[in-house]
Parts: sequence; C-alpha cells; structure tokens
Amino acid sequence: MGVNLRPIIFKKETELASLRGRDFAVDANNILHQFLSLIRTRGGESLTDSRGRITSHLIGLVYRSTRLMSEFDMGLIFVFDGKPPPLKQREIEERRSAREKAERAWREAYEAGDYRTAFSKAVRAGKLTKEMIEDSKRTLELLGIPHIQAPGEAEAQAAKLAKRGDVWASNSQDYDSLLFGTPRLVRYLTISGREFLPSKGLSRRLKPEIIELREFLARNGINQEQLVDLAILMGTDFNRGIKGVGPKKGLALIKEYGLLERTPEDIRTRIPEELETIRSIFLRPKVTNEYRIQYGPMQEEALYEFLCEEKGFSRSRLELAVERMRRVER
Repeated sequence: MGVNLRPIIFKKETELASLRGRDFAVDANNILHQFLSLIRTRGGESLTDSRGRITSHLIGLVYRSTRLMSEFDMGLIFVFDGKPPPLKQREIEERRSAREKAERAWREAYEAGDYRTAFSKAVRAGKLTKEMIEDSKRTLELLGIPHIQAPGEAEAQAAKLAKRGDVWASNSQDYDSLLFGTPRLVRYLTISGREFLPSKGLSRRLKPEIIELREFLARNGINQEQLVDLAILMGTDFNRGIKGVGPKKGLALIKEYGLLERTPEDIRTRIPEELETIRSIFLRPKVTNEYRIQYGPMQEEALYEFLCEEKGFSRSRLELAVERMRRVER
C-alpha cells in the first residue's frame, strides 16, 4: 500500500522523452502488481495461457520494458522483494483479505453482466505468486535485462542503488522509496500515461513525476529521520497510524515537537511499542552490496520457446519486442 504523502509532496511533472537515457531501479513487485491489476479483459478477467495460468504480468513486463529501452534509451534494473520484516505480516494478511473480498465482488458483478463494476473490482483482486515472480525473472534474463534479488524490501534495495549512483532514480508508484532514502523517485514511468481509479470506475491521464528527496525535505522543513516519524504517525506497512492524523497534521506535529517521543501525551501514548524497530526498517534497512548490474545478450530462440510455446504469446507480437531489443545498445 505505502504511505500517502501526496498532500505534502513536491513533484515535477515531466514528459517521458525528458527521461531519455536515464537508468532506473524498478520496484519489480510493485510494477508486476500494476500489470496484474490492469491488463485484463473488459469484464475483468486476467489474460491466461492455454492451461489457465495468468500471463498479464508477463505481457506488461515484455512490452513496456522493451519499448522504454528501445524508444527512450532507458536502462532498467528490476529489483525483487525478499523476505518481509515480521512486522509486515499484519499488512500482508489485510491485503490478502482485501483481495479475496474484491474477487468475490468481481465474480458477482461478472455473473450479473455488470462488466464496468466487475473490472473496477477485479483490479484489486490480483495476486502475485512465487511462480509468477520466477517466470518474470526468467523473462528478464532471456531478454538480457538485469534483475536483483533484495534480501528485504525491494524499495530499500532500489534506494541503495540510487544512493550509490548505479541508477539515476528509483521507480515505484509508492512514496515509501523516499522513506528508504532514495535521492530521487520517479513515478508513472509508463507508456500509456493512464491510471485507473477503481473507486470511480474511470481513468485519468498521468505524466511522469520526479520527486527529489532533498528538495522535498527542505520545503517541508524536516529531515530524513523526521520523515520516517511522520510516516509512523500516519501508519506504514509495519504499524497502524494514529486515528485522525494525516499528512498535514502529522507534519505540523513533527515540525513543532521534532520527535515522536516529544509529542503530547495523547499522541505519545499511541505510538507503537516497536517504534525503534520500525525506524530501523526504514533508516537502516536490510540491503546488499553484493550485486552485479550486467545486461546480457538476448536469447531469442529460448524467449520464443518460453513465451510462445509455454505461455501462449503471439509470435508476431513477440517479434515486435524482439526487434526492439535488437536496437538496444547496453
């Protein structure tokens, strides 16, 4: 889910062409979830192969990645989530429950022939399995696109790459990348430039957004540690927030009192007992320096065999992606 910093965020909207030649550490799980949500039939059904295995995530991964790399000369390094911190278990269970509820609502609407409602419910029902993740990694390898397995949160590892200068920015829909200290976050690195809003049943046009961490902190008058405390007030993937405290009220509290421990008693007594653990997840995350960023040769025949013969891709459509990768120089 991530922390909603939108009301206090400072961003620069730009065009995709202005990001030409940049390298990005992509939050792979985040982007795959997007593909699972949106690449569906009009009635909300996922795209599948002949054996009923979902392929929506692979379709999005292949066609968006190859186009960004070939038409905009972008470098993409996909970072996959590792083992989540124990404190994330509650969030994981709540997400699972929400998915199951959405799936039930989708089936009811679909069977009733209400395809608009069905689609709006289906986008919240996508589940990313271990098999899907392994298929995604294999697809990237066959395309010659690098990926990194994070020991913990992918956003933390992506932030590490950005801090070291291995990439220009992190790429994720979530603002949590800022909590992990990425110097620069780019959101909406998409071709279509549309975002579907399930609650309204419609989509809106989007432009890529660039958020510079240093500017964001400076303009809000806080530092990195205080940003994490603000997020804890609001609620993160690792703790419930304090009811009634949103981004603006939380920011005012942090700017006035500096640290959570100094806030008024009615706030302080509701701070989670695991405060230091949560702070550590963001400020001292589990990451690795043992990785290699190396673009490999595309394995064309193996790619056709895997995606066309095993996953049911159209060979003529896949040829377009293959031709794009032939033009990529890395």
